[in-house]
Amino acid sequence: MRHGWGAAALFLALIAAPAQAQEIQVDLELVLAIDVSQSVDAREGRLQRDGYVRAFRDPRIAQVIRNGQHGRIAVTYMEWAGAGLWQTTVPWQVIGSPAEALAFANVLEETPVARGSGTSISSAIFFGSTMFGGNRITSARRVIDISGDGPNSSGPLVTLARDEAIAAGITINGVAINDREITNFSLPDLDVYYEECVIGGPGAFVLAADGFESFAEAILRKMILEIADVAPERPARIEQVQFLGGRAPAKPQKYGPACDIGERMRFQDQGGFPPGLPLPR
Repeated sequence: MRHGWGAAALFLALIAAPAQAQEIQVDLELVLAIDVSQSVDAREGRLQRDGYVRAFRDPRIAQVIRNGQHGRIAVTYMEWAGAGLWQTTVPWQVIGSPAEALAFANVLEETPVARGSGTSISSAIFFGSTMFGGNRITSARRVIDISGDGPNSSGPLVTLARDEAIAAGITINGVAINDREITNFSLPDLDVYYEECVIGGPGAFVLAADGFESFAEAILRKMILEIADVAPERPARIEQVQFLGGRAPAKPQKYGPACDIGERMRFQDQGGFPPGLPLPR
């Protein structure tokens, strides 16, 4: 997954090179990081991709971009699965017009959706954090946007990656897909896990999609808020989260699950428990 998809990515890299000969000032640098792990089947993967395609084709996205101080943002799109499994689907592109937003959408639509095993939100955050270096783009805001349908279960603990990114001045936002399909790795309220364990930094927020069919609507709303630098009001969450299958969180907390719940679910499924130390990167 690390090597990209060839022609489309190479073409975009080539056409982007002249524009990046000198540093470009934008209102936002945005890494879109999308879950393509084994829990996301081919249909669901396509629904996710189509959600982003539709968002960039929506005229409201171009309008909110133009309303910014510089009237442009920079976006890159990556797909991730387990530890060390990621690829850059679309390299950095500066978007400041409807035509540029449509061009980004067209490449997304034409590029195959990757697949991988494992779920390592932490690795996606670590890799996403490196993508800001050397892109010849500057901004007041750097954001990694994680979308997925399950908790971190491989690679480093997600809180380590989150805290390191926040310390570097990066905000992490999220779209949590509350998939109601019953599996050993399901969290019925994944947005609570994202709220407690994944997102962070100035103005960070998470939106919940009620299954993959609602993903496109959530993505459009999220991107408008993100580009405009407006975080939605967070609802009060006081219920304790239970995950499906009749098992309670390994470390119950008042406002949500333990942040190592994905690792514990995986190790319980394998008949053991993880050590009480951070997992290696």
